[in-house]
Amino acid sequence: MTEDRPVPQELLTIGAFAARARLSPKALRLYDRLGLLTPAHVDEVSGYRYYRADQAERARTVALLRRLDMPLARIAEVVEADGAEGSERLAAYWADAEERFASQRTLAAYLRGRLSGRDSEMYGTFVVETVEVPERVVLTQTRHTLADELPAWIGASLGRLEEGARACGGVVAAPFVVYHSDVSQESDGPVESCVPVADEGAAREWAELHGRAWGTRVRVEPARRLAYARITKAQVAYPQILAAFEAVEVWMRERGLEYGGPCREVYFADWDSAGPEDAVCDVAFPVIPRGDGGTGAGDSVAP
Repeated sequence: MTEDRPVPQELLTIGAFAARARLSPKALRLYDRLGLLTPAHVDEVSGYRYYRADQAERARTVALLRRLDMPLARIAEVVEADGAEGSERLAAYWADAEERFASQRTLAAYLRGRLSGRDSEMYGTFVVETVEVPERVVLTQTRHTLADELPAWIGASLGRLEEGARACGGVVAAPFVVYHSDVSQESDGPVESCVPVADEGAAREWAELHGRAWGTRVRVEPARRLAYARITKAQVAYPQILAAFEAVEVWMRERGLEYGGPCREVYFADWDSAGPEDAVCDVAFPVIPRGDGGTGAGDSVAP
């Protein structure tokens, strides 16, 4: 009968190592299968796993990262990196997680208001104000899109338009997105991205030469009075953003204001550098006093 080869005395059995690392043997076997913590020695005959004492620190780090709900692939990236790079990878993961948690928190608040029937309390968390916006020349792109595709398209289209604006005297006001019809998981708009520019002639020339592939147009956005509520980056996500649009509509009805055009989102802050609790966007409706005409409520539907 073949006997087990002797194990170096400095190695620990899986049971002894588990006690030192304050983990279960089951967890250590899982980490081994996933390539997160490979034993220092595996007996060829018995299959027993043995570990070095200095592997305990890595084992505890893996366990702690698991408590952050970090995916196993991300854990592997962190523990394989050197100290500084591993710390940076963890910081990047946690920034993403905080943004996700903030979005989920605002969604939970929105759903609580819906389920409890306390819509008025939910709307009361938003401050609604008005602003006069002058006539502006805008570079625009329009697309039919569903709610889950909308964030990526907004970012891409505004990026393209801002690049074009640099050839047209620059961006002169906050970019905005106009919803010409409902955007949801069932309805696809259309949606129009708009970037105000300084030079109408240069804008039309640029759109003719460079904007055909994206369907870029130039139009004059008329002067408007907007009723708006300012929201954070976390509140921009669908469907919780609907609460802000609805709050503005309630405010309008209470003051006898009618819809003066399609609703919109005005992005006045740098999205990439903003944190989840930073204000980044105004959700807005063009408004007119009741009886002054306008496009009517049917033209203005929150996304």
